[in-house]
Amino acid sequence: MQRQGRHMERSGSKRALDPGGSGGGGGGDDDERDPKRPHVPALASVIVEALKLDSLQKLCSSLEPILRRVVSEEVERALAKLGPAAAPARIEGRTSPKRIEGPNGSNLQLQFRSRLALPLFTGGKVEGEQGASIHVVLLDANTGHVVTSGPESFAKLDVLVLEGDFNKEKDEDWTEEEFESHIVKEREGKRPLLNGDIHVTLKEGVGTIGELIFTDNSSWIRSRKFRLGMRVSSGFCEGIRIKEAKTEAFTVKDHRGELYKKHYPPALKDDVWRLEKIGKDGAFHGKLNSNGIYTVEHFLQLLVKDQQKLRSILGTGMSNKMWESLVEHAKTCVLSGKHYIYYSKDTASVGAIFNNIYEFTGLIADDQFISTENLTENQRVSVCRYIGEASIR
Repeated sequence: MQRQGRHMERSGSKRALDPGGSGGGGGGDDDERDPKRPHVPALASVIVEALKLDSLQKLCSSLEPILRRVVSEEVERALAKLGPAAAPARIEGRTSPKRIEGPNGSNLQLQFRSRLALPLFTGGKVEGEQGASIHVVLLDANTGHVVTSGPESFAKLDVLVLEGDFNKEKDEDWTEEEFESHIVKEREGKRPLLNGDIHVTLKEGVGTIGELIFTDNSSWIRSRKFRLGMRVSSGFCEGIRIKEAKTEAFTVKDHRGELYKKHYPPALKDDVWRLEKIGKDGAFHGKLNSNGIYTVEHFLQLLVKDQQKLRSILGTGMSNKMWESLVEHAKTCVLSGKHYIYYSKDTASVGAIFNNIYEFTGLIADDQFISTENLTENQRVSVCRYIGEASIR
């Protein structure tokens, strides 16, 4: 009995420590909650809801100025169609959009009139084909004629670099914003992408690009190609939309060695160091320059007129083998169609014809051309005299 009583006391004391419990199965009452107590959400769900609300507010804030601008522009366009009397000068401080048409209903656009000489290399001069200048004109697209009068024909232009994948055709319309979105700027930490004359001033609707050099290659942009672009500079032709110009896409390579390579075949206007055995800024280059020989054409002209003099200019430092290689390379140059006619004092009816490197190519007698292969013996004797006289001159 005593043991049983002790057991009951212990059990009773345990129940006293667990109020509301009645035996081992009474633990379910602990999960009951006060129905008046408010539900407290988890911390994670609170953070997610706050972020959603913040993002929505930011989105609305960023969209508001865009929507305002779009609505403002549409209102301006609608009012402009109703006539100048109905259109206010300004809406919310914005000026009216540029007119598409120029004076007298003209449709103005810039256009390149020269193709670029390719390939292009960093540090090399940007030129037209065969070393020609690069021209740009202001056209009236309605007539196809160059605009030679009016303030637009004397506008200042900016020369820019464009993405090569700006693929809209020249006769396809694009907006000013589309053009500007394809302008390429220099890479961070690099020099300006174009160095030189980055502005052109039109004169009676025609402009000529000065010296331009690319300072970086085109391998780092998406299309791996550039285009040259041209637009009217800020402050000129305000209120008139003049469509920009662009060239074909091209690659700019970064290879310093290309600037010192020999040309095969060399061109007449190439620097003389483009020939084999003549190093750029080397001893032979200096000797030739000091004697007025700057181009391949100059070299070939003296080679024809006085080969011995040319050989002596280069001196003993050039071996016979080097000389033969140099002359052989120079003679692969493609000549132009330029010719000279020399008339002797004795007769004005017969003239000797020379090409642009002073090689004799035939006679003109009584308005008839006679090639060297068809000359008579007497004519050949006369030719020697003509060549001697022409060489003296």
